[in-house]
Amino acid sequence: MENVDCKILFITPPFTQLNTPYPATAYLKGFFNTQNITASQVDLGIDVTVRLFSKQGFQDIFKLIETQKTQLSDNSSRIFALHNEYIHTIDSVIQFLQGKNQTIAHSIVTRSYLPEASRFSQIEDLDWAFGELGLIDKAKHLATLYLEDMSDLIVEAIDPYFGFSRYAEKLALAATSFDDINAHLLEDNNLIDSYLLDELSKNLDHYKPESIAISVPFPGNLYGALKCGQWIKANYPNIPIIMGGGYPNTELRSISDARVFNFVDFICLDDGEAPLSILLQHLDGKRNVKSLKRTFALINNKVVYCNGAPEPDFTHREVGTPDYSGLKLDTYISVMEIANPMHRLWSDGRWNKLTLAHGCYWGKCTFCDISLDYIKRYEPVSAKILCDRIETIIQQTGDSGFHFVDEAAPPALLRDLSLEILRRNLKVTWWTNIRFEKSFTSDLTQLMKLAGCIAVSGGLEVASDRLLKKIKKGVSIEQVSKVNNHFTNSGIMVHAYLMYGFPTQTEQETIDSLEVVRQMFENNIIQSAYWHQFSMTAHSPVGLNPSEFSVERVDDIIGEFANNDLIHQDPSGADHVQFSAGLKKSLYNYMHGIGFDFNLQEWFDFKIPKVSIQKNLISKYITNSEFQSVNPKLKLVWTGNKNIKILTSVNQKKDYLTFRVENKFKTLELILPKAQTDFIKQLLLDVHVSNNQNVTYADVEQKFNELRLGYFLLFWNENAVYELRKNGLLVV
Repeated sequence: MENVDCKILFITPPFTQLNTPYPATAYLKGFFNTQNITASQVDLGIDVTVRLFSKQGFQDIFKLIETQKTQLSDNSSRIFALHNEYIHTIDSVIQFLQGKNQTIAHSIVTRSYLPEASRFSQIEDLDWAFGELGLIDKAKHLATLYLEDMSDLIVEAIDPYFGFSRYAEKLALAATSFDDINAHLLEDNNLIDSYLLDELSKNLDHYKPESIAISVPFPGNLYGALKCGQWIKANYPNIPIIMGGGYPNTELRSISDARVFNFVDFICLDDGEAPLSILLQHLDGKRNVKSLKRTFALINNKVVYCNGAPEPDFTHREVGTPDYSGLKLDTYISVMEIANPMHRLWSDGRWNKLTLAHGCYWGKCTFCDISLDYIKRYEPVSAKILCDRIETIIQQTGDSGFHFVDEAAPPALLRDLSLEILRRNLKVTWWTNIRFEKSFTSDLTQLMKLAGCIAVSGGLEVASDRLLKKIKKGVSIEQVSKVNNHFTNSGIMVHAYLMYGFPTQTEQETIDSLEVVRQMFENNIIQSAYWHQFSMTAHSPVGLNPSEFSVERVDDIIGEFANNDLIHQDPSGADHVQFSAGLKKSLYNYMHGIGFDFNLQEWFDFKIPKVSIQKNLISKYITNSEFQSVNPKLKLVWTGNKNIKILTSVNQKKDYLTFRVENKFKTLELILPKAQTDFIKQLLLDVHVSNNQNVTYADVEQKFNELRLGYFLLFWNENAVYELRKNGLLVV
């Protein structure tokens, strides 16, 4: 491979997802393409993973354990005793999980091919909970347990901070002081460190960058980022090192510890396009350090925040199309985490990441960091531009699966995007995060399904109407129930983010929230969920004004390193921590369709209040008719076949005709009065999705009345139109 000279090299350090690259570097590379600046990118996380989980990697692990005479637990001793089995199976397992060696699934599922340690003890329970998995899925799950067994050995004997999707995360979590991280960075390199630095060295030799930008999206990426910076400083002292990403954006906004700049030269906050392009000008000697944008630098051994640049941020329209070129897309690994259906989507398959709109169109939730730019600056782009980007990425990567990574995808934009996808006849599969708001009608969810949507996730949060108002979520339990019912009926999986421990939440409200969740699963209007304990962050309304929410800061000291998660007391609330185990245990069972008839007390080992809400609350909310009254301003769209035939038959009544259309899954035949048949045929042709016509419900009613075809509401609610609406005539 020929060497490449690039202006800037973007690096994602270990570890994020195994199955797909984190998109930050692809976003920035796409932006720099629009600026005619040569940029390259590398995901050191996947490079280190495939090197560690290889025949040579396993040989290195077992040799190190043997040389150091490491004391092992019984489980790790079993793995070590079977080391030859691991060494001679790992390459074929990784190839299988990369989609390259699928026939080996037949051997894996026999349970005689892979060595097994403690992770396999859960197999019997999983068979009971999930039934018979498909061949590939079952083999993937067994291979995942095999990798997790080896991960347990690595944590015990090689690196206690190792994790598949995070590395030394505990060091970075709520690290107000840099002391522990700094001390760990000054220790001798372990095996994983040596792999990381070797891969880094290869990439620097190959790309020969003028500058390096390291993305740190999560706490679990921080150690790897700083370890890279440490090595670059020692070996390439003239290459400037820039750090940015989600972790600095939330945690390092008040950083003052100069020691961090022994590992990096600059820390940029929020969207990186403008700060980085301006910083490159500074590095070229074209502007002074004080006129940078949202950038920390070390000046006279003091950390200084430089934000004197007059240039505004680039709009979402201007940032270009994410560019995944240079990333080794065929090396990513799909694992099978089947305990939670949404978590399976996260870890199985390679998804192209794309943002529909910058920021959050709602921007009011009181637990969220709505004061920060990535939330508060809302900028959508047109569906046409988004589809152009989708087509470019498909051509570039060969993959048609997309995860739209918005804070909350706007319903109007999802409607327009779905219509544009159908107009272009794009065959894509996608999922996204939403708010469970009333705009997601039955028709809109059907449209999204037709356009390739398979799943949505959204915040049900505390599942209490009082607390939802306090959170300013803008939804109610009734509304969430109806919306989720629409998604489920359309064949779209629903994942709910659940929260417990919001300020002033009582024991009674916690138990009633669990009952709401139980009923939602029982009525099959959510299929996946996860409980999170409330965390008070510095940039949320709760963190900025805790007294307004009846909570108290425990420690007002601002650390010199990270400052985001705030320790607090909730004098009027419950002892939230004690509910954690019971909430998670019950949820695990509900996701597998069991335990609905258990008294909630059975999930807890302490006395809880009795449920105070109706046992049929959710079923009452979702028993309304399938089609609600129509907003006259909404437009009609026919998503079915344009090849419509009008037939006559000797057996038909006078002035009646048969209306026939061959749709994808069924032949639709309706007998209608002749005048209405002609009207409906012309209407469907006019509003067909390929025509991009803006014909509203009010327009149709007016035309119907002008032609004097009868009483419109009677026509609209009769069986023929009802059948059309079930089979592709949508009002969105």
